[in-house]
Amino acid sequence: MASVETKAAFWRGLKDCSPFIVVVIPFSTLFGVVARDAGLDILQVVAMSAIVIAGSAQFTALSLLQEGAPVFVVLLASLAVNMRMAMYSAALVPHIGAAPLRLRALMAYVMVDQTFAVSVQTFEAEPEMPLDQKIAYYFGCIVVVCIPWYICTFLGALLGQAIPTSLSPDFAVPICFIALVAPMLRTLPHVVTAGVSVLAAVAFAWVPWNFGLIIAAVLAMIAGAQVEFWQRRKARGAEL
Repeated sequence: MASVETKAAFWRGLKDCSPFIVVVIPFSTLFGVVARDAGLDILQVVAMSAIVIAGSAQFTALSLLQEGAPVFVVLLASLAVNMRMAMYSAALVPHIGAAPLRLRALMAYVMVDQTFAVSVQTFEAEPEMPLDQKIAYYFGCIVVVCIPWYICTFLGALLGQAIPTSLSPDFAVPICFIALVAPMLRTLPHVVTAGVSVLAAVAFAWVPWNFGLIIAAVLAMIAGAQVEFWQRRKARGAEL
C-alpha cells in the first residue's frame, strides 16, 4: 500500500506537469485532425497514438506518407526523430534505474518530452528523494500528459472536420517544444547545440523526406560535444 509520502509525490508530479495540458490538448487534437486528412481511419489514428506516443515522430510519419515516401524511409525517419528518447532514458537511469524491470518497461513506453523534462529537473534538484517517491512523481507526470493525449487524439479524429479553420490548433506544436527546450538551455554546450540545430535545419530544409532534420540533429550533437570537450580541456589547463 502506498505511503502518504508516495501519494504526495504522485500528486506533486501531476501538479508540476499540469501546465503542459495547455499545449498537449491542441497538439494531440491537431494530430487527430491531420491524420484523418491523411487518409487514416479513426481506429488507425488512435492506434498510432497509443503505440507510438510521440507527437513529433507521428507528424513526421504522416508527412512522409503523404509525400509517398517508401515505408522503410518513414520508419527510419521516425526512429531518428525518436532517438532522443534513448538520451532521455540514459539521463533518468541514475534516478530510477533501480526500479523493477516491469516498471521501467512501462515508464519507457509512456516516456514523452514533457514528463522527462519535468521529472529530470526535479530529480536533479532533489537527489535525496527516495526511489519510490521518484517513481510515483514520474507516474504523476505521465497521467496528466498521456491520458489527455489519447482522449484528444480520438476527439480530433472524430470531430476534426467540424473544427473551423480559424480555430486550427497548429500553434500548439512550436509552443510545446519552446516550453520544453528553453528552460534546459543552461550551459554553453546546450545553447550551441540548439543554435546549430536551428541553423542546420533551415540550411538543409531542401533535403527530401525531412532528412534535413536528421542531418541537423547530427551536426548539433557534434557541435555541442565539441564545445563540451573544449570546456573540459580549458578547465584541465587552468588546473595545471
